[in-house]
Amino acid sequence: MPRKERERLILDAAAEEFGRRGYARGSTAVVAARAGISKPMIYEYFTSKDGLYLTCLDRAGSRLVAAVRSAQEGPSDITRAARTLEAVFRALESRVHEWALVYDTTLPADGPLRDAATVHRRELNRLGAVGVAEVLRFSGDDEALDADLATHLWYGNVGAAVAWWDHHPEQTAEDMIRRFRRIFAVLYPDAPPSGA
Repeated sequence: MPRKERERLILDAAAEEFGRRGYARGSTAVVAARAGISKPMIYEYFTSKDGLYLTCLDRAGSRLVAAVRSAQEGPSDITRAARTLEAVFRALESRVHEWALVYDTTLPADGPLRDAATVHRRELNRLGAVGVAEVLRFSGDDEALDADLATHLWYGNVGAAVAWWDHHPEQTAEDMIRRFRRIFAVLYPDAPPSGA
């Protein structure tokens, strides 16, 4: 098997193991078994459990950041929120567990693993805060504390939507998008379609 293909299999298995169990409880032996390789081969490819986790985290975090960034194009009205959540759903298609890699609560309190996760979290949070502030400004609300509260509500809603999806793995990204659009249409009946 070509090295790139084997590496992808290892990373897919590791992302699922760490996404489901967290860094602290994740097992490289389970990753090796899922990837159909020996445990020493993981260390040959990634040097250590930390190296494997960091590679998984960078792949997942970069994919999510790129998706959210791409959703920022277009009007700054309420449809920006819809475009963003739809982009998150598409980025997590068949890999909802990757969200948990970026927001892993079992990471050590400091060090390179926490630092790497923080980079992705901060960028996702920054994009969310900018988006929320622009949507509020578009609606005529320039109040800083309103933006702060709305940003926290946004973070909670996105995390809750991904957690719900994780409990309903039979749902595809397109199922989630259709479900979200129905709910969005009820909550914001005058909003134009998101166009995503």
